[in-house]
Amino acid sequence: METKPLRILVLEDVEDDVGLIARVLQKEGILFETNRVDTRQEFVEALRSYEADVILSDHRLPQFNSFDALKLCRRAGVQIPFILVTGSVSEEFAVSCLKQGADDYVLKSNLIRLPTAIINALKQKALERERKKSDGELRKQNEELVKINKELDSFVYSVSHNLRAPLMSVLGLLNLAKMNDQDNENVLERYFTMMEHSIQKLDETLKEILDYSRNARNNLNIKRVSLHEIVNDSIERLRYMEGSDQIIKEIQINETVPLYSDGYRLSVIFNNLLSNAIKYRDLQKDESYVRFAITVDERKASFYFRDNGIGISEHLLPRVFDMFFRATERSEGAGLGLYIVKETVEKLRGTIVVESTYGQGTSFKFEIPNIHLPAELD
Repeated sequence: METKPLRILVLEDVEDDVGLIARVLQKEGILFETNRVDTRQEFVEALRSYEADVILSDHRLPQFNSFDALKLCRRAGVQIPFILVTGSVSEEFAVSCLKQGADDYVLKSNLIRLPTAIINALKQKALERERKKSDGELRKQNEELVKINKELDSFVYSVSHNLRAPLMSVLGLLNLAKMNDQDNENVLERYFTMMEHSIQKLDETLKEILDYSRNARNNLNIKRVSLHEIVNDSIERLRYMEGSDQIIKEIQINETVPLYSDGYRLSVIFNNLLSNAIKYRDLQKDESYVRFAITVDERKASFYFRDNGIGISEHLLPRVFDMFFRATERSEGAGLGLYIVKETVEKLRGTIVVESTYGQGTSFKFEIPNIHLPAELD
């Protein structure tokens, strides 16, 4: 592999001094190229256009000095080593240079130390970059852990409540049924209907917990997926849901190329969005509908869901994707549905937005990448 030359930006007004620097570096076998500037304007332009690996600067120049140069570097966000190469200086001046941000200083009378100073400064900058990267990753992990712990606390509390409440309701109704006159079939039928409703709430909660767990735990399983099959399967799965037969389902799929994604996770998204459209249909309207419009191209798949249900109040919209959020008492699950939708879309490396007008309906738009190349899985 060919070694790239070290790119050195030299701020120096004496060309002979640049020649001395070059000879010292050549003697040490360092492969390099230099770009010499000696004015403020040239230096600013070089910071913008020349991708230097290191800056060597004299202190005193006709128009400005090394302290000014350091300030310009900071202002430009330059993160490469800055080494002062100058004549004799006092100890106080040397300390001042380092405080200003210089990585090292080398006297022109002792240029033999320059190669080592450059190599050490480059290594130090590389370590700093690695440390910042590690710090950033650690900070991100800590933020994720805080989020997970917060969600876990909410999860344990809310799920225990959502599981216990319908169970206690069923037990209470069973006790009432035992005490009731066995000949009163109407009362018993009402109790059984109420028990069935409680069990449905329990089942809905358990389904949401299972979807949440699978999405968080399992890796992506990328395969070619059939959108027609996924949509039809969701419709069939929810066929016996109360109100499913009262809502018109309009489907439009424009698939110019195959879609490669995680079919299970797409099913989770479809099931939740369709289930919501059915649950929150507007009973006051003559006709209820949900429309699916899906477009697939080489890069991405775009999904648009629109219903004319009860809608969501504007002040509640920012919270619809929160864990355990319920916009209405008609919700029978744990309030995980839309949270799972958002988490699943993000697991598929996509984005989702919601728009809604109370009394008119709700729409969801999301996009996911078409992961059709093995390299995209890395």
